[in-house]
Amino acid sequence: MLKTPGQSLTEQLSQRLAGRIRDRLLPAGARLPSVRETARTQGVNPSTVVAAYDQLLAWGLVEAQPRKGYFVREFEQKSLSSLNLIGLSAHEIGVSSGAPLAPVARPPVNATALIRGMFHPISDKPQPGMGLFPADWMANSFLPAALRKVAASAAVQDASLNYGEPMGDMGLRQGLSQRLRGLSIDAPASQILTTVGATHALDVVSRTLLSPGDAVMVEEPGWAVEFARLDALGMRILPVPRGPQGPDLDVMARYCTHSPTGQAPKLLVSVSVLHNPTGYSLSPSHAHRLLQLAHLHHFHVVEDDTYGHLAPPHATRLCALDGLQRTLYVSGFAKLLAPSWRVGYLTAPADLVERLVDTKLLGTLTTPSLLEKALALCIEQGQLRRHAERMRTRLDAARSRSVKLALAAGCRFVAEPVGLFGWVDAGVDTELLAQRMLDQGYLLAPGALFHAGRTPSTLMRINFATTQDAVFWGVFQTLRDQLRR
Repeated sequence: MLKTPGQSLTEQLSQRLAGRIRDRLLPAGARLPSVRETARTQGVNPSTVVAAYDQLLAWGLVEAQPRKGYFVREFEQKSLSSLNLIGLSAHEIGVSSGAPLAPVARPPVNATALIRGMFHPISDKPQPGMGLFPADWMANSFLPAALRKVAASAAVQDASLNYGEPMGDMGLRQGLSQRLRGLSIDAPASQILTTVGATHALDVVSRTLLSPGDAVMVEEPGWAVEFARLDALGMRILPVPRGPQGPDLDVMARYCTHSPTGQAPKLLVSVSVLHNPTGYSLSPSHAHRLLQLAHLHHFHVVEDDTYGHLAPPHATRLCALDGLQRTLYVSGFAKLLAPSWRVGYLTAPADLVERLVDTKLLGTLTTPSLLEKALALCIEQGQLRRHAERMRTRLDAARSRSVKLALAAGCRFVAEPVGLFGWVDAGVDTELLAQRMLDQGYLLAPGALFHAGRTPSTLMRINFATTQDAVFWGVFQTLRDQLRR
């Protein structure tokens, strides 16, 4: 660490760590490196680190646990005036005006670090923890052309003066119905509802089918944002181990008959194809038995097919086997095509459609018909299909290079490398490794992030599209080996 004029090393270190806590790059529950380790990595005296950690304690940003270390506290955004009451300035903790932090007594469920990293990259380097393709991969000319064509039509100009269809643009829903038939899912346009992205679709389902305190089964490892979203809605999360064939059916059966919450679960959220983060895909026999459980114990299954564009159409989908009886299907286009357009959709049993529409109306009224019409045009003309094919070809080549580099760096894949993500054993606590990598401008996705209880892990998720750089793997190997020593 180089001393900044006008600031002591203690001030510089404490403000750097406070900024990372603010941005959730050091999420709630994260353990700070030991004093000795931080002193070594930052090139400062241990007394400087002790003083910096004491400053974080004084600001209320961390807590000390005897014989365990320092841990980041859970925070919510509060007004600047509330922070000034305890004698702190925004400059002192490295926050902008209007965005100070104040502690709240909540369980340490946090999933914002990677999301914030997507919105505000920590450097211009390829980020191994990202959940998206690089922007230059998604760039195309057909989307802007479709948008210009649709915007110029008289029909759209007239439609812009109204709210539009509550269920979404009919042309897009018809195009989606045809696409779903290619996946063996028989879903008429009347059972398809457009949303503001796939995450919004999951939220609409949750708010329609669940009430605070209800039990929900989620796959573990799984999507950190889903854990946090359900927790924020007041749901009781029941983690189900995810294996190569699918979620553990024995654990699910026990939850249905002897639930630790005292009530049977009402919902399972599952990723059938190219599961995030493992890449696993559901087997047909496992899917059949899972649906038997759902019908026997009367719970619904939400099938999140966000990465389905990257998978072969013959991959097993629960909704295809179930015929949309106990299942709902969710997907979108942010991962493949246009993240900022936020166009998603859900497909549901006919008897749930009106309830889902009511929930959508209460949350967003309708969805942007202009973007939906443009996307419908791209589907109709086959541009989306051809774009997906090009992306799959490019990803296959990137995955091959990334796997070779990961293996050469001493990593081990605990699941077959497929799809966009790799589930990798780094051999050290990846949450501690992630903190070290931040200093080098890299944002990792440590394994603890993909467990509802933030269980320490030596695993991490890598993005094959952003880990083809030998320089990253060199930095990774050096810091990993230092942790081992």
